[in-house]
Amino acid sequence: MELRHLRYFCAVAEELNLTNAAKKLFIAQPPLTRQIKQLEEEIGVTLFNRHPRGLTLTPAGQYFWQHAKQILSKVSVTIEDTRRVAESGKIVFGIGFVPSVFYGQFPTMVRRLRQNNTAEIILYELKTRDQLDALKTGKIDIGLGRIYINDPEIEQTTLLQEPMLVALHKEHPLASKTITMAELAKLPMILYPAGQSPTFADICIDLFSRNGLNVRIAQQVNDIQTALALVASEMGFALVPEQVKRMTRDDVVLVQLEDKSITSPVICSRRKEPYSEIMQAATQILDELVENQKNGRYS
Repeated sequence: MELRHLRYFCAVAEELNLTNAAKKLFIAQPPLTRQIKQLEEEIGVTLFNRHPRGLTLTPAGQYFWQHAKQILSKVSVTIEDTRRVAESGKIVFGIGFVPSVFYGQFPTMVRRLRQNNTAEIILYELKTRDQLDALKTGKIDIGLGRIYINDPEIEQTTLLQEPMLVALHKEHPLASKTITMAELAKLPMILYPAGQSPTFADICIDLFSRNGLNVRIAQQVNDIQTALALVASEMGFALVPEQVKRMTRDDVVLVQLEDKSITSPVICSRRKEPYSEIMQAATQILDELVENQKNGRYS
């Protein structure tokens, strides 16, 4: 089996039409049909169900497609990182993050790791689910997010539980007091991020549903910055992690919840493999920064 077989298969799996896939690959349809048939014969399974008007993936085909995409992505990342190493002579260390964790201590980790002359630090803004995919392909080496996703190839560690705050317009009637979840349920909510579950938005909705409360979603947006801008426009409230206090707006206040047990985790994701020297350094820095944050010390 060659990489071109995987590329051909992925193109057909995406299009579910041999004619369209052949056009996408800039090859004729008959040789593409032969290559797919040869791939199925080599593996010993049927990857596609053939229908008069197109194709569908078999269960085996679905499984193979998922892993074929990871293999191709891994190859692409490996080539890109090899070129970087050749140019800089440094190890490539990728960090994935959701924006809300970078308002607190974690930029310090990046700054300190960049002082290591043997490593080139590359940052990627990624949702937690995307971080896990990026870890598997080698695009990143560590991910910082807020969602637990069970995956046998990935280890996830909770670094800390961060208190949640309520973002309100500064002139809102509730802006000067602690707030209950029941009071919030009566207000329109700005939810973030948009996209495939699970996300931080799911955590926020679950906080209400666990208390038997429904909440009215006024708007769902992609990021926390946009959510705060809509709060400033008096469109509703947003739930935000405590770290956001370090990024202030004059027209938005952050108010404590009456229930202090309502928190959001900060989760570190890594591949299940022995730690490299740079990973050991990153882990040590993270442990130190988390301890600082727990004790109210900020670098």
